[in-house]
Amino acid sequence: MKKLNGLRKWSKRTIVLAVITLLAGCGAVNNSSEQKESEAGATKSAELEKVKLVLDWTPNTNHTGLYVARDKGYFKEQGLEVEIIQPGQDGADKMVAAGEAEFGVSYQESLTMARIAGMPLVSIAAVIQHNTSGFASPVDKGIDSPKQFEGKTYGGWGAPVEEAVIDSIMQEENADVSKVNILPIGDVDFFTAVKRDIDFAWIYYAWTGIEAELRGDKLNMVYLTDYSDKLDYYTPVLATSEKLIAEKPELVKAFVAAAAKGYQFAIEHPEDAAEVLIHAEPDLNAELVRASQKWLSPKYKDDAPRWGEQKLDVWKNYASWMYDHKLLEKELEAEKAFTNDFLPQ
Repeated sequence: MKKLNGLRKWSKRTIVLAVITLLAGCGAVNNSSEQKESEAGATKSAELEKVKLVLDWTPNTNHTGLYVARDKGYFKEQGLEVEIIQPGQDGADKMVAAGEAEFGVSYQESLTMARIAGMPLVSIAAVIQHNTSGFASPVDKGIDSPKQFEGKTYGGWGAPVEEAVIDSIMQEENADVSKVNILPIGDVDFFTAVKRDIDFAWIYYAWTGIEAELRGDKLNMVYLTDYSDKLDYYTPVLATSEKLIAEKPELVKAFVAAAAKGYQFAIEHPEDAAEVLIHAEPDLNAELVRASQKWLSPKYKDDAPRWGEQKLDVWKNYASWMYDHKLLEKELEAEKAFTNDFLPQ
């Protein structure tokens, strides 16, 4: 009996030890599993390719799809870690051409001039299908057509293209651009300038025009596209370098795929997309972002078969217009200035 009792006691002890060992083993397995998951996550994060995207200007609703792609993880799905940065003193085009950023936000006009100057940049997607810019003025100034530019003061940033555009649309009404006082005002606020120094300025309605609506300031808009088909160019576009396309085409494809998904989200969910931009850039006027996004979202794709699509005729037409107005030293090889090859099918 004693032996039996001893065996029973030993069995209980053995069972306790076995349970403890088993639990410890499970803990080790769990810890090992968690460690492996952690290491896998770290490895996955380390595998993301870091790239820089430089904006053309301060953040606004032209850029919403890019912020959506970053903050909703669309870039990460493509294996990319994208840093969105502000343009330096040289601007986005020069930064991309110099390899300081892999991608940039540009304009058909500036990319055309950059290529003529020897910078091998390529447009890889049109952010907006049609030119939404025009010359704006307070209604009380009575400037409702290019003819009314005569005797008025235009405030701009001092680029040669400004006078050429004003001249071009004024010619449609037999008006004389020499009768316009052109005043460089730099980055002065539009609403301040038209009350103090100028009569009209070149704006993008999606931002400044919508801001005027929110302020209750009524504007007259003279849209460029109302006077010339050649002025219906892509503004803005996403750009990269020929070098990156040649050396890392898969990287370019991944970037464009994520950007396209971001802009498609903004097209389908403008309210949610606006909140992404507001959260990312809290210094922006939230009311303006929401109203601007509502106005602009349908215009990202517009009548194109897919977001980002570009047409050769648009590149040829605007380049020929620039050449005819002596803004280019030579004609542009339009076929090399853009590509649709990286857009998702």
